[in-house]
Amino acid sequence: MNARSAWLSPDGQTREDTRVTQVGAVTPVTDAKGRSGVLPGSDGGQYRVTGLWLAGTTGAMTATVGVGRAVIQSTVARGAYPVAVTEPVPLTFADGDSQYGRIDLVVLRVYDHAYDSSGRSQAVVEIVRGTPAAEPVAPAAPDVSLVLFTVAVGANVTAGNGGIDWDDARVDLRPTTVAIGGILPTRSDDTAPGGYPGHYRDINSTLQRWDGSAWVPYPKGVGGIAPAGSLTTGGYTGQYRESANGVLQRWNGSAWQSAVAPPAYTGSLDAGTTASTTYTAALADTAVSALTLTFTAPPTGAILLGFGARMVTKESSTATAFMTPQLTRSGTVIIAANDEYAAVHGGPVASSVSTLFRIYGLVAGAEYAVTAMHRSSSASVTCEFDNLFLRVDPSS
Repeated sequence: MNARSAWLSPDGQTREDTRVTQVGAVTPVTDAKGRSGVLPGSDGGQYRVTGLWLAGTTGAMTATVGVGRAVIQSTVARGAYPVAVTEPVPLTFADGDSQYGRIDLVVLRVYDHAYDSSGRSQAVVEIVRGTPAAEPVAPAAPDVSLVLFTVAVGANVTAGNGGIDWDDARVDLRPTTVAIGGILPTRSDDTAPGGYPGHYRDINSTLQRWDGSAWVPYPKGVGGIAPAGSLTTGGYTGQYRESANGVLQRWNGSAWQSAVAPPAYTGSLDAGTTASTTYTAALADTAVSALTLTFTAPPTGAILLGFGARMVTKESSTATAFMTPQLTRSGTVIIAANDEYAAVHGGPVASSVSTLFRIYGLVAGAEYAVTAMHRSSSASVTCEFDNLFLRVDPSS
């Protein structure tokens, strides 16, 4: 029989009919199969899942699997087996090997004589013993079973010799499953794909949506800001995320950039002098050979360029000191040093001067460099420049 309907056949509903038409508490993984797992939930809603928890007895080789509900998916023809554990199940682990440790599985298993010729038709909680080895690995899970935990059993461990150290030995592997359309609460190491585009899950306190090929943090789907640590690569140009240090970033199609470009700034407190009457970047008597600031042009292609210094024309009341920027891109001069843009000062008494002007028409995303240039109005007068600075702010 290929097509089955529950509670329809006048000849009675078979066990297979019931299983293969069970569509309630299964997260889809294909068009005809569901995800095996424990049904989530806890008293008071405090935990992701408490069903079928393994509680070990301190200093002993015994443990108890608690009550809970689960679904175990088999083949398409056999369907999904709903299982309920209504009373705690005691388990006793075999003593440790004399030489090596081993890893055991705790599984929820279905025996079905019609398919496995086991002579049994029941669901059980049981231990699958591993093989002792210098580097032990977990054994393969039996057919039609759900792995709940692995338990490491050390060499020579017995009830009279320390027992199992449950906090270190027990590893929780319980998967979860929910009704179709429900949000799946899952473990942080769960790598299973979604069942369909639009499938949602909660992982590490982050809501994610399956887009057909990957789990994507939910803010992507609604244009929101992805939380810190949830995205490595942007899903589309214009997506925003919060970086690890709290900076808002925008995906430009190939890289994350600051959504709000910060000012670029450089300065020097080391005074320098020049008597050159033509503009020069170099100043004498200073360790700063040239004060240069590199920056990336903002999306608007416009900036506000500010610069200044504390200037003095030594022993002259008539000469003038000039400071002006020179803008270049890849070594090509875009704006040459000139008096029109300069900050100026004249006199032997020092004065702090600065100016600000807007530059537009820059290539968005291109890297530029601005260099402080200096000159004196007289070759016989030395001009001193101290507390120099350059600053670039994005502009509209």
